[in-house]
Amino acid sequence: MLTLRIPKRWWLVIGGSGVFLTTFLLLGVYFYIVPNLPNIENLKDIRFQVPLRVYTRDMQLVAEFGEQKRAPLTFDEIPTPMINALLAAEDDRFFEHPGVDYQGLLRAAFYLIRTGEKGQGGSTITMQVARNFFLSREKTYLRKLNEIMLALKIEDELSKQEILELYFNVIFLGHRAYGFAAASQVYYGRPLSELSIAQFAMLAGLPKAPSRYNPIVNPARALLRRNYVLGRMRSLDFISEQQFATASAFVDNARLHGLSRQVVAPYMAEMVRAEMLKRYGEATYSEGFRVITSIDSRLQTAANKAQRHALLAYDARHGYRGPLARNILSDDSGEVQWKALLKGLRDINGLLPALVLAVTDQSAVVFEPQRGVLRIDWKGLSWAAPRDKKGRVGRAPKRAADILARGDVVRIYPSLETPGAEGEWRLAQVPEVEGALVSLDPHDGAIRALVGGFDFTGSKFNRVTQAERQPGSNFKPFTYSAALAKGFTPASLINDAPVVFEDEGLEAAWRPENYSGKVFGPTRLREALVKSRNLVSIRLLRAMGVGYAINFAARFGFDKQRLPRDLSLALGSGALTPLEIATGYAVFANGGFRVMPYFIDRIEDGRGEVLYQAEPFEVCEWCELSADLAASSPLGDDSFVGPPAREIPPLNIAPRSLSPQVAYLMRSMMQEVIRRGTGRRARVLKRPDLAGKTGTTNDQYDAWFSGYTPDLVATAWVGFDKPQPLGGRETGGRAALPMWIEYMRAGLKYLPIRPLAQPPGLVTVRIDPVTGLLAGSGHSDAIFETFRAENVPQRHVETEPSASEASGTDGNVQDRGADDELF
Repeated sequence: MLTLRIPKRWWLVIGGSGVFLTTFLLLGVYFYIVPNLPNIENLKDIRFQVPLRVYTRDMQLVAEFGEQKRAPLTFDEIPTPMINALLAAEDDRFFEHPGVDYQGLLRAAFYLIRTGEKGQGGSTITMQVARNFFLSREKTYLRKLNEIMLALKIEDELSKQEILELYFNVIFLGHRAYGFAAASQVYYGRPLSELSIAQFAMLAGLPKAPSRYNPIVNPARALLRRNYVLGRMRSLDFISEQQFATASAFVDNARLHGLSRQVVAPYMAEMVRAEMLKRYGEATYSEGFRVITSIDSRLQTAANKAQRHALLAYDARHGYRGPLARNILSDDSGEVQWKALLKGLRDINGLLPALVLAVTDQSAVVFEPQRGVLRIDWKGLSWAAPRDKKGRVGRAPKRAADILARGDVVRIYPSLETPGAEGEWRLAQVPEVEGALVSLDPHDGAIRALVGGFDFTGSKFNRVTQAERQPGSNFKPFTYSAALAKGFTPASLINDAPVVFEDEGLEAAWRPENYSGKVFGPTRLREALVKSRNLVSIRLLRAMGVGYAINFAARFGFDKQRLPRDLSLALGSGALTPLEIATGYAVFANGGFRVMPYFIDRIEDGRGEVLYQAEPFEVCEWCELSADLAASSPLGDDSFVGPPAREIPPLNIAPRSLSPQVAYLMRSMMQEVIRRGTGRRARVLKRPDLAGKTGTTNDQYDAWFSGYTPDLVATAWVGFDKPQPLGGRETGGRAALPMWIEYMRAGLKYLPIRPLAQPPGLVTVRIDPVTGLLAGSGHSDAIFETFRAENVPQRHVETEPSASEASGTDGNVQDRGADDELF
């Protein structure tokens, strides 16, 4: 057999040619690819697409807005087990290779030679970073070469820790989650630091194929991938044999979790979102802005509960409208069938969908998907008197069967006493009525709590800022303060008697009435406000002039153009929002200063740099005192040094819009409203510093209560979105005041009682309660009243008038102590 002998020199030629061609090819690749590689400096200053996040003033998360769910972490913040799981799954030689794993590339090359197909393999974490930030995901040789060269360049300019941090935060892991911190919240509803080894392994298995190995979409395949990662972690000695066994046996509990919000304030969050869009446009959703609001998490939670409880209580008084659906349950039905019947029904403000399984004499057994089988006792059922389509409420039920039947789909709610305890559940229904509550800090106008409706998902209409409703008697304090400023006093007598007005501003003759339909003759202004007498308010407005009253109301922030220019203004006929009313009451609360409501305290960018800091108008009484004393000093301004309580005055000082004397008198009058008037239910709070006023419009279309202490203001409103009567006796004192009371019980818990300090320029004297004139020492029925010094009565009452003389009528006055507005 002949053998071909190749001269040694030919081997040298072939070898040399191979080296030359390889060198030429590498140089060609270098000069073709390297100059076109992107600048790695961009990675050092990378700005992730991070959603807008909204927080309370005490840094509790309220909401986030953005397409990509992302929560970037630094390398030091990444748990070590998560790093180990990731390395085991993706690149165990990450800390050893220079960005390209040549062993992996050789495996991929041999696969190509053996099968003729391009396959996966050899892609390091650094190469994935290059691909995710700079390249497409197409599988071509040129892209792979670009990826290799770019990975080498990245490794040359960034540390391993910086590369891993980029990868950790940028990788897509399904369900809009980018990065492992976001994925932890999406799949497990917990921070990454709280996950188990098994959960770390599940997340580490996602980058290979986020849909194929998704624990929600494909749990069986995801479990195989997780166990593979656990096996790799064990073989690399990242975990012990015991840890491996425990993690492998762990039953995965992944499910889709929504936003892990800490405080429920969706209406406030939407206000922030809208404001941020005005300021920053579409960048709002991706630049990682953090907005810290003025909301207090504790007060917001209290407001949510107060509004919910008040509307549910109103709804219960007006009867049960029946189940959401009726079904026939077979005897052998189980949880699978029960869950199917409840599918698609969501939790609405804590009202949970449930299926009635059985009804006994005075209790019911229901199934709720998250809590299983529960019992509702008679205490939670007895309220449900039937309500017909015309709104009439029938007789109170005597048995559970009068209300429910097996197969009914209903809503349930934990009782107020021991929420969630067995047997402490109530039958409930989503209220048809709506309500709103807003609370301000009167010192600077900061909104501390805001609830714009019962169910934000069902209706995004913000009733605090958008619902313009008639405030009724809730507006009377603004009219009365105008009167006091014009020279009227709390003891001024106005006749509470029938009257017909031919007002040019009205289309026809107007015959107003008190709520009770009764009249009470000459009445002191204090008493008229306490008892909410309509006829007195109308006569008072006519006496001082509508134009004057409107101009004065502007001092509280009201738009003069939106107030009616007729005598109906006295009864609160102008349409105003709850926020406008609360802002007006803040003037009374802080002693007469005009503050502007605000809800954004500061805005930060993704790096924590402050882009905006609120500079509200703040009350500064000592600033005003300092100015007055300095002006009166014979040595001039420089001789006076202000009180040391505050060295630096606020940047923006709230202007005075009401004299201290009028503010004091109005507060003392509205304190009487709570002590013995239409707001006396609030006495349950046992706070002597409370002041406020009820409000009810014609036919009970709207129910209001606004009240305050020197440190907190709140307004509560109840009504239907499409105006209709709330029903008999559903006044401000009954429908809205309970909401205010429950909120203020929590709101005032840590605030001290602030006594009513009398400012200079006021005089307190004894007067006759019937005539309002000065009373002598021998007057047995005399009471104390406070006046501005220039308005103290000059006449003394000579004799105690009879009842008929006091009334100014023929002696037919009805119960002088009755409230005009029932509570």
